[in-house]
Order: sequence, then structure tokens, then C-alpha cells
Amino acid sequence: MRKPSPARYRTTNWSSYNASLRKRGSLLIWVDKDMTWLAPRDGWPAVFSDAAIQFCLSIKVLFKLPLRQTAGMVASLLKLAGLDWSVPDFLNRPGFTGE
Repeated sequence: MRKPSPARYRTTNWSSYNASLRKRGSLLIWVDKDMTWLAPRDGWPAVFSDAAIQFCLSIKVLFKLPLRQTAGMVASLLKLAGLDWSVPDFLNRPGFTGE
């Protein structure tokens, strides 16, 4: 039995096609400045909210990063957003052994 030949498509509107390819490469990360980043607790070390941990883990999974690189990327994203928030750091967590 013979395989059917694959469908062939022709691009007729190259400017629209090129624009759509450029849009695929755009990245938009929205950080709500009213989000509770730290959990409501006094003392050190800082305890982060569930939303902060979820944000960091989403970045980790999305970009397939280890924890150290995730911390660096989250720090740079917060800096780009103009936020002076601390970043969860696995080295400062008691009892946490790392990756």
C-alpha cells in the first residue's frame, strides 16, 4: 500500500506570514504589583506567599531551568518590572538541600 502524499501549502501573503512568525517570538510576562509576594509573617528568613512560589515554579518549568538559574531569571524579571522584591533562594532555606 502506498502512502498518501503530504499536503502542500503555498504562502500567498508573505508580509502577514512574516509578522505572525515574529509574534511567535514575543514574550509577555505580567506581574501584578498588588500581588502579595511575602506571606503575612514577621521574622527572618522571609517566607514567600503561595503566589510567589507558584510564579517562580512556573518560570522554572516554562524555561526548563534549574533552581539557581530560576532565581536569577525571576530576579531579573522583577527588576525589569521595577519591583524591589526579594527572590526565593533555596540556599537560605533551613533543611533544603538544593536541586
